[in-house]
Amino acid sequence: MHPLYPNLLSPLKIGKTTLKNRAIMGSMHTGLEEKRGGFERLAAFYSERAAGGIGLMVTGGFSPNFRGQLKPFAASMSRLSHSKKHRIITDAVHREDGKILLQILHAGRYGYQPFVVAPSGIKSPISPFKPSALSEGGIERTIEQFVNAAVLASKAGYDGVEIMGSEGYLINQFLVARTNQRTDQWALSEAERFATGIVKRSRAKVGGDFIIMYRLSMLDLIDDGSDWATVVQLAKAIETAGADIINTGIGWHEARIPTIATSVPRGAFSWVTQRMMGEVNIPLVTSNRVNTPEIAESILADGCADLVSMARPLLADPDFILKAEQQRSDEINTCIACNQACLDHTFNNQIASCLLNPRACHETQLTISKAIQPKKLAVIGAGPAGLSCAITAAQRGHSVTLYETSPEIGGQFKLASKIPGKEEFLESLRYYTTMLKKEGVKVKLNTTATPDHLGKHQYDHIIMATGVVGRTPQIPGIDHPMVLSYRQALNRSQNIGPRIAIIGAGGIGFDVAEFLCHKEHSYTLNRDKWLDYWGIDKALNHPGGLTKPHFEPNGKQIYLLQRKSSKPGSKLGKTTGWIHRSSLKREGVNFISGVDYQKIDDQGLHFKADGKTQLLKVDNIVICAGQLSNRHLYEDLKSTSHQIDIIGGASLATELDAKWAIDQGTRLAASL
Repeated sequence: MHPLYPNLLSPLKIGKTTLKNRAIMGSMHTGLEEKRGGFERLAAFYSERAAGGIGLMVTGGFSPNFRGQLKPFAASMSRLSHSKKHRIITDAVHREDGKILLQILHAGRYGYQPFVVAPSGIKSPISPFKPSALSEGGIERTIEQFVNAAVLASKAGYDGVEIMGSEGYLINQFLVARTNQRTDQWALSEAERFATGIVKRSRAKVGGDFIIMYRLSMLDLIDDGSDWATVVQLAKAIETAGADIINTGIGWHEARIPTIATSVPRGAFSWVTQRMMGEVNIPLVTSNRVNTPEIAESILADGCADLVSMARPLLADPDFILKAEQQRSDEINTCIACNQACLDHTFNNQIASCLLNPRACHETQLTISKAIQPKKLAVIGAGPAGLSCAITAAQRGHSVTLYETSPEIGGQFKLASKIPGKEEFLESLRYYTTMLKKEGVKVKLNTTATPDHLGKHQYDHIIMATGVVGRTPQIPGIDHPMVLSYRQALNRSQNIGPRIAIIGAGGIGFDVAEFLCHKEHSYTLNRDKWLDYWGIDKALNHPGGLTKPHFEPNGKQIYLLQRKSSKPGSKLGKTTGWIHRSSLKREGVNFISGVDYQKIDDQGLHFKADGKTQLLKVDNIVICAGQLSNRHLYEDLKSTSHQIDIIGGASLATELDAKWAIDQGTRLAASL
């Protein structure tokens, strides 16, 4: 037994297959599935994670036919020619002693293409295409096409398949009144046969040694969703049909409840899987927001599940399990559930990656090898760009000194960690602190690098990562005592009254509004309070798992203003922006667009909007009006003989973009 993680790192026998631990890398669509040369890159991606010790992996979703594709020409497993392409993946994984399942996913009405089908012709709110209702013959053919995909997966060398029956995709659509209004033999009362038929017929074709995992929607989080008794009944039927494992699915994609964002507490839905424990005799997998070996271990020790599924944490760190085994969990690059480079990329038809680990899905293109000729480097600034550059350069064998004017590392990450729901950013700072020490980076805090100092130490290369400073808009009265910068507000450098105007409705403005709405972080760190806040029925008395939200009014009047006439927060993350907008509306924040600022005085903020002069009588005004690059040192150095590169916000001051900054820092270090 492992001294720290005896449950997580214990083996589990599934039929004739033994998993070496209880950790599964859940399904993630990377975008490589459709890209030229993508299967070679997928082989590198999965094999690196197999080498990192994960017990079992699941691929992104592959459709059993063209009508089930997520988008035109999306990944499918319907012909032998498809199957042959996958051998490079399965062979690479098996060489590293790994095991991998192919996920079979039929999008149903979620398909973003004109040939979509569904149980009934009811349009999805997240796709512009109205589906055609499947005929009875079409349903039978679809079942057989699922079976065919499982057989082809077996021929491709996969250890099994995951049948995607949750998140609102086709199988799930058959099982709820919201999407199944049929009156024939596939009506809601009989629709269970669609799911069980796929499992039963697949088992008959692939034999007993091939793993079949079924992803079951245990909590739909939509109106007219399944009630708990129906979920249990289906789980038992799936077991009888021949499944080896049942994986937990939480929430439909159209649900207006966050399920995997940063603000979701760790292991927030493990109680759902725990409720199912004992109802079936096959192993159960829990999922959603399990990002450390400690939380995974506690979930298993508490009897919430037999296995834990972690998808994005394996993007952030392919060696997650290996580091846990070697008692190096402080070296795990912990997923912060930001979605910025994974899900946001996927939904924008980009190759998925990871904000914290730019190598994810780019393993064949971004290699971190030992430098042929080590150099003496100075990195100025310990924000995300500087940290990633310094650590990567040190890993390559360079001698690195990191300068930071403040008493702590982190830069904008440190500020971000103060926002309720973004506490995970502290994990990144823990990781960076650990790695700076491990890689021997000389860290100089409370130190301002000057041209004379840098010249005296004769650095071969200087990397400027000096970040940004807040932009001060030219508004008469901007120097009034009631006016604060966003840094001052987040550091609570002075008392802030209950009536607040925020100038700027970008990402920073939204974060500051969220910060000011809450006195403490308990809303996001306390699971039960979070469930109440979003109206999730922990008793599971309501179909779909929804109930009336409950939260305490914050007692503040907050106004979020912007010059643009567009929708506030329009540039927030594709998969998380709606969460921020919903949360602030719930807290009573007032959004005002198309603002022409006039002046600030003792009365408050004067402005024009909709052609009318208005006054907000507020106690404080917080400036979140963008940033400017901090390039003072560069201007002093550029005329010298130093070789200099500029990265991160010092290079380009946009909305705080840690994804771009970390990627830029890592790639520069890899090239030196």
